[in-house]
Amino acid sequence: MAHDTHLLHFLLVEDDEDHAHIVLRSLKRSRSANTIDHVDDGAKALDYLFHRGDYEGSPRPDVILLDLKLPKLDGHEVLTAIKKDAQLSTIPVVILTTSDSETDRAKAYNNHVNSYVVKPLTAEGFRNLVEQLDVYWGLVNVGPPPKAD
Repeated sequence: MAHDTHLLHFLLVEDDEDHAHIVLRSLKRSRSANTIDHVDDGAKALDYLFHRGDYEGSPRPDVILLDLKLPKLDGHEVLTAIKKDAQLSTIPVVILTTSDSETDRAKAYNNHVNSYVVKPLTAEGFRNLVEQLDVYWGLVNVGPPPKAD
């Protein structure tokens, strides 16, 4: 049975400018027609997702790429808020972090993260990872049906 493919909209929640630049550039370089928005702290991520303040009318992301070490609210707090909300809970969340800590992984999976990815140490490795995430979430994975508003 075939599934409908559509362009994906990613939300990148990343405070490291270099890492954010690599992700944004890698998605463009892969010639993906997918789109991406970027916020640089956990509070802005929740404002974006709940359409508050500057993010009123923001699109619902199909996939969230979430760093753990963020200012204001950390990634675990953002993940918990997403997975507790009935309208947001089915959005796949990919933790994209430098932390290989068992504690962080256990906490993320206990809060229903969809994937946990440790950032490679090299820029080239990081670019390749982003391109793989784009292919996996955009072409391989069959996501949940759209939520009715």
